[in-house]
Parts: sequence; structure tokens; C-alpha cells
Amino acid sequence: MPIVAESQFHVLAVDDSLLDRKLIERLLRTSSFQVTTVDSGSKALEYLVSPDQQEIEVNLIITDYCMPEMTGYDLLKKVKESSFLKDIPVVIMSSENVPSRINRCLEEGAEEFFLKPVQLSDVSRLRPHILKGRSKEEREQLLEVDDSSITTISSKISTSVHITKRKITDEGILPEKTRPRLITTTSLAAQE
Repeated sequence: MPIVAESQFHVLAVDDSLLDRKLIERLLRTSSFQVTTVDSGSKALEYLVSPDQQEIEVNLIITDYCMPEMTGYDLLKKVKESSFLKDIPVVIMSSENVPSRINRCLEEGAEEFFLKPVQLSDVSRLRPHILKGRSKEEREQLLEVDDSSITTISSKISTSVHITKRKITDEGILPEKTRPRLITTTSLAAQE
């Protein structure tokens, strides 16, 4: 099974705070992710649909909840409503622990809701969501094993085992097919 290198994973980080953007970027890069940062939900949408972006697939969006113009929740809704973007996992982060806000985001399709400051342990929880966000075709390619390959490998192993077994038998390396009799004290007494 092929192993997917994490450096292939590209995360779009959205936060209006420069300090928070730099922090999340550093955490993601430390975890070997490719990172693009933008400072608003509208710029995130522009980036996601721009023709230049077609070459670099975004595997996950992590966005702040409270931003001017377009909140992280609004960005989440727009992503999930788009047939082109809906498969990209979205994670929301906020410095405010408001249960109704958290539930609303999760119900709308957010994969996770992180409380700020985001930590390295939070970033490690992103990997399963990124894999889930890959297209069905891509997941199948990553996990696919061709049936003909299995048949070919199986026949090669079978032939190899047969040849090796015959060679061992011809060279007298295999033990005799009959086992020696067990000699016990009672059988010795019976022989006398």
C-alpha cells in the first residue's frame, strides 16, 4: 500500500489576525504541511476558485470564526454549499468557547472546532480529516491494489515455493518422510 507523504497535504489558513495567522502557519509547517494563508473569508474563496490555484489542491481549510465581512461560519456555509468545494474539510477555530456557536459549526459540516491558541496537539488531529477530504478517486488510487497484480504475485510465490521444495527434496535436504519410532523403556523391555 502506498504511503502518502504529509508534505503533499496543503492547508488554507484563514485568520484576520496577523499574529494568529503566523502561529497557525508555523504549527502547520512544523507538521510538514504546505500552507497558504489569507486574512479574510472572501480572499479564501477567491483563492479557492482562482484559475492559478488549480495546480495546487487544498486538502483542508482552517479558519477563524470571528472575522470582519465574512465570518468563519459564513465561509464554512459557502464551502459546503458549493459543489466544487464541498469535499474540502473545514476546521473552525475561535478564542471564544461558546457551545451554541461550536454546535452550529459542527452541524453545518465543520470537522473540528479548536479553541485558540491552537496547539501542536490540535494540528495532529487534522490528518484524518485531510485523508477523508481527498477525492474518492484519489483515495482509491492511494489504496488500490490491482487484482491482476495480486494474481501475478500469487503465481510467482506459488512457483517459487514449488521450485524450492523440489530442489530441497532432490538435494536430500528434506528429512525422510517417515519419522523414527519413539523408543521408550517399555518398548526396550518388550524387545528383550
